[in-house]
Amino acid sequence: MPTLEDRIRQIMADETARLVPAPDLAERVVRSTRRKRRRGRIAAVAASLAVLATGPLYLTVAPGAMSTPDVSETPVASETPAPPAIDDTPSMPSEPPSFGDLGDGREFGRVKVGYLPEGLQWSNWSVNYGDRYTTSWNFDGDKNGFYCVQIYVHEGDAVLEVDNSVQVYRDEGEGESVTIGDRTGYLVVAGVGEDGGKGTPTLILDMGDQRRAQIMFSPTYVKEFADDAAVNRELRKIAEGLTAVD
Repeated sequence: MPTLEDRIRQIMADETARLVPAPDLAERVVRSTRRKRRRGRIAAVAASLAVLATGPLYLTVAPGAMSTPDVSETPVASETPAPPAIDDTPSMPSEPPSFGDLGDGREFGRVKVGYLPEGLQWSNWSVNYGDRYTTSWNFDGDKNGFYCVQIYVHEGDAVLEVDNSVQVYRDEGEGESVTIGDRTGYLVVAGVGEDGGKGTPTLILDMGDQRRAQIMFSPTYVKEFADDAAVNRELRKIAEGLTAVD
């Protein structure tokens, strides 16, 4: 069965064209796995009890004898075993790889963050798969809390996923090309609002050298700003201050 890491990789691959995983993705997968495990165990126990309840019982008599069995003797259950319970739920794997302690979170992987909106702290959360890595910032530094700003970096062959996403946006007439200093980017509101929200304001930055960065504001954090123009200005500032460190 796939491990938690495999499942997260598959989710990333399937949804990258229109969906970037939020910081609580791993936690949601863990909760789902635990629920499936509980259901699997309950079903296995129920099946075993049903077999034991309906299985035939035989009385032991002497070979060739036609006498009435002695009811004082304790009946002996047949040796027919119950079918083994099948547990097809995956074992609980370890958490996905992370960067560990990033301090203020301003430098992670092979990028450095020069600007963040005032009042944000590193969330003490990150995911690192080598050619894909991400971290986030929020108000209180709680890794189990909601994110405000998330930066997701793709490198090497993984940039094709991001470039394909941009092409989809272009084809559908969503978003717009922007210039960030001497670099280019694409500004779009990604339609990832599961609760019917307006989606996630995202700036996809071409950092060159086979590297793309997606800078995202959560739909909840957007409410801290006066309007869309203010949100876009902040996204641009973060993109301007985002540099490579390798």
